[in-house]
Formats: sequence, C-alpha cells, structure tokens
Amino acid sequence: MAHTPKANYGIDAPSVIRNLLVAALLLFIIAIFFPVIRIGSVTFLTSGLVWSAGGCAFGGFLMLAYSLWGKYKHRDRMLNLIDWKGNEQVLDIGTGKGLLMIGAAKKLSNGKSTGIDIWNAEDLTGNNVEAARLNATIEGVSDKVEILNENAMKMSFADDTFDVILTNMCLHNIYDKEGRKTACGEISRVLKPGGTAIIADFRHMKEYKSNFDGLNLQTTLLPASYLTTFPAVGILLVKKNNYQYEG
Repeated sequence: MAHTPKANYGIDAPSVIRNLLVAALLLFIIAIFFPVIRIGSVTFLTSGLVWSAGGCAFGGFLMLAYSLWGKYKHRDRMLNLIDWKGNEQVLDIGTGKGLLMIGAAKKLSNGKSTGIDIWNAEDLTGNNVEAARLNATIEGVSDKVEILNENAMKMSFADDTFDVILTNMCLHNIYDKEGRKTACGEISRVLKPGGTAIIADFRHMKEYKSNFDGLNLQTTLLPASYLTTFPAVGILLVKKNNYQYEG
C-alpha cells in the first residue's frame, strides 16, 4: 500500500529547546556527581542545582509540547476569530513551513492565501520555502496559496490588498522598537478597510496595540493561552474601519 506523506511543520525555536535540555543535563550532572565544589577557600554546595535542572527541563519539554501539539490548537484559535466567507485575500507574515497560510487556505473557495517570510533557520527546523510549498501540496491547497520572500518591514503589496492578515510569533524577531513599529505600519497599510489582522506573540503585545491605536485602528487584546502555548502567546485583534484610509 502506497505511503501517504504527512505535512511536517517543524519544531519551533529548536536551539532554545536544545539549550534548555543541555543546561538541565549539565546542572543535574553537577548536582549529583559534584555535590561539593571548592574553589580556594570558598565552598559551593550544588545540591540546589537539581531544582534549576528541573526548571530548564520543564521549560524545554513545554516548548516541545507546543511544537508537537499546542501550535495546532493555537492556529485553530486564531483562524476561528475570522468569519470566513471563502473569497478572502489572506496574508500570513512569517509563514515558516506554512501552518497558518495552509490553515487559512483550507477555509477558502475562490480566495487566496499568501505566505511571506525570510526563513531564518533558528526559528524553525527545516525552515525554507521548499518545505512550505511541499506542505501546501501535501495538504491539497497548492492552487490556493502563494509563497514569497518578503520582509514584514517593507512589503511590496499595494495598499488595501488583504482582507485578513495573520502573524504568529514573528514580529518579536524584529529586535528594534522602530522596526516593529514600521512592520505594524505596513500591516495597516496593506490591510483592506473592513479587514482584520490577528497578531499573536509572547512579548511586545502592548507595544503592538499602541502602534495600531496610533494608526486609528480598532484593537482588542485577548488573553494569552496558558494551556496550549509556551511561552504563553497572547492575541491582538486589529480591525480597520470601512471608512478608514491611510494617509
């Protein structure tokens, strides 16, 4: 019987998970095999490092659980915030291997779901455009998606292009505040009047809200999901009024 391939959406932040688990192992080894460390006249009792090891291991396993299970629940939570008609033009910023882009494409009949990214390897295992295209093919939505190499701070799309804009755990990778503000301005620019943007992240959420408020968009900050995401990821719902046009 022929093997049916399965979409692979990777492990998020693999280097962080690896570092946490390696740190846990090293701390545990030190605490068990070197209970007392003397440096000159100073004596260190290392038994308490067991708790630090446990904390690192617990954090690593929670992040792994998010990658293997939680992010699919989180994707569904984001997508369920949209009253889908099927003809939407959708943009997924930081698409990676296409989880949100493909999830949105499955909601569409004659619409299109566009995913953009610059594909940093440290953000996701196997993070490249070919993996996103392969997942779209496996999931049966390759005719409904477009995948582009674009920077969130300078997108090539025309004003008022997208009915729905999605981005998850992406904008915090822009390390300077002005850069994140620029990205929020770009999201506002390419969002259609009457459209909705959903911004999900584990940091800078109040900053994003302030940026969109400053652009006169309507914003609602939803609580983080502590059961399905780690670190806990909040959601910002952004709406652009029908009568609103960017100057």
